[in-house]
Amino acid sequence: MSRRVIVTGGAGFIGAALVERLLVEGHRVAVLDNFWRGSMTNLSGVIDHAHLSVVEGDVTVPEDLERCVAALGGVDLVHHLAAINGTKWFDEAAIDVINVNINGTLTALRKAQEWGARLVFASSPEAFGENEDMPLHNEDNSMFPSASLHQRFSYGASKYLDEVAVQHAVRKGLDARIVRPFNAYGATMLGDEYGQVVGMFFNAVKTQQPMQLHGDGLQTRCMTYIDDVVEGFYLAGELDVGVDGSTLSGRGFNIGSTEEVSMRFLAESVNKTVGTMAVDMVVGGGYPGDSQRRLPDTSAAASLLGWTARVDLRDGLLATWQRLQTGP
Repeated sequence: MSRRVIVTGGAGFIGAALVERLLVEGHRVAVLDNFWRGSMTNLSGVIDHAHLSVVEGDVTVPEDLERCVAALGGVDLVHHLAAINGTKWFDEAAIDVINVNINGTLTALRKAQEWGARLVFASSPEAFGENEDMPLHNEDNSMFPSASLHQRFSYGASKYLDEVAVQHAVRKGLDARIVRPFNAYGATMLGDEYGQVVGMFFNAVKTQQPMQLHGDGLQTRCMTYIDDVVEGFYLAGELDVGVDGSTLSGRGFNIGSTEEVSMRFLAESVNKTVGTMAVDMVVGGGYPGDSQRRLPDTSAAASLLGWTARVDLRDGLLATWQRLQTGP
């Protein structure tokens, strides 16, 4: 069934990839983005698509969301991905991070309720805070340090509050689902100092500079290839009920690989991928509040969405490197 879909943050790394998938599946899509971190380059492959509208605007402004509805002639589904990501921003632009996360999500929730539209909310494993019990389950506690220590959780704590708001809206009748992508990576992710780790490592290779590993490089993550992440978002919005027939409204889904690797291993894997362009690794530095481990429990995604990560790290890094060499 063809749907009319709004994707907030639809010119970002994950958002643009999701937009492409939605268009391939025959849906009509309106992108809302202020292009602060998103880029029209990310949408270059579909920019002339007959079923795509791009609206430059602010997700915290209800009238900008209404412009998307006007472009579509109505709306059935909202994928709310708009956020200021990139760990360096969490300290440097904490107020802006909180504003977009809280006020943007509240605006999207209220408009989805008004429209009678389904909503998929992009949360984050950061919403669990400093909880180091792994793997992370939907029902696990979120743990945050004193706000006087650092601003790292301007992002994670506001994502937690967003989840509270989503659950409240569900109790008021909204069909909403929560997706937490774990360390998505791919060729179009940002690789500058405000980007994410895989992008930074490949950018170091491209510029022939050392890869910077925070701390001792032994902290672990589960890197999830962009195609797998998009599949998780797509299923969360597409399915009316779970594959087992149960309701999806109010359910949270950890969308992530369970292939847990250290940052040192990740850097070594990037070097193996690029071969003769391999660069040195330098350890030290980092950000306050950085988790030592992050491993998702993906059982809800498997049992309700029929989702599992399919692309292993070796194949995902190779696909990313090949795309970086050939361009979009």
